[in-house]
Amino acid sequence: MSLGRIRSYLVTDPLIILATMALAMISFVTTFFDSTGRRAHKVARLWGRTLLVLSGVRVTIEGLEKIDPVASYVFVANHRSYIDTPVVLASVPLEFRFFAKHGLFLVPFLGTHLKRAGHVPVFRGDARASVKSMNLGVQLIQERGISLLLFPEGGRTNGEMREFKEGAAYIAIKAGAPIVPVGIVGTRAVLPKGSSHVSGGRVLLRIGDPIPTAAMKLHDRAQLTERLARQVAELAGQTSDSPVEAPRPV
Repeated sequence: MSLGRIRSYLVTDPLIILATMALAMISFVTTFFDSTGRRAHKVARLWGRTLLVLSGVRVTIEGLEKIDPVASYVFVANHRSYIDTPVVLASVPLEFRFFAKHGLFLVPFLGTHLKRAGHVPVFRGDARASVKSMNLGVQLIQERGISLLLFPEGGRTNGEMREFKEGAAYIAIKAGAPIVPVGIVGTRAVLPKGSSHVSGGRVLLRIGDPIPTAAMKLHDRAQLTERLARQVAELAGQTSDSPVEAPRPV
């Protein structure tokens, strides 16, 4: 066992667990005083930055200037690792909510926190419940001006990107909000799927050009989804003529 892995197990991992528990409790408490979830999101951003610092993960951001800080967007990203969410939380200075598996909302304490913070459950195999969740996302954008983050592959991947689901395009078109392709590179090397060991390294977050949807109709969602998949693949370096993902050592 390497010295770095021993240090991770004895120092880094316990610190991450303690920080996560402490900030989760603070975030949970804020939901009783702030029903909008804004304070909870600020705590979540602090958690993301804290986790990255403790893990020795350095994030380089490209394309942040393309984002209007007072606008609302639907962000669509590839998903390679559990650390993708902290990376986006720490890097994108907008208030947003994300879609999480419905099962997480059933976990004691965690589920209550997710619901009170305003995040949206994802239902698999239940079309009616899925449409209800997507319409809730539309409502968050239209009525509260809050952005959304979705991983349209439906789960983490080890190799090539999976086919994108159309939910993100549906929400963006129905809300009339721009949809933004995001490519995340390097997180699989930092925290591989199936591993609990977080190692230091460099991660690249690439933000693409926002795609206007105001003139689109719902029947355009399949075409928009294909366009998003191509652009996210390019930003993430997963095109046919690009390497799938390379480790980014510090």
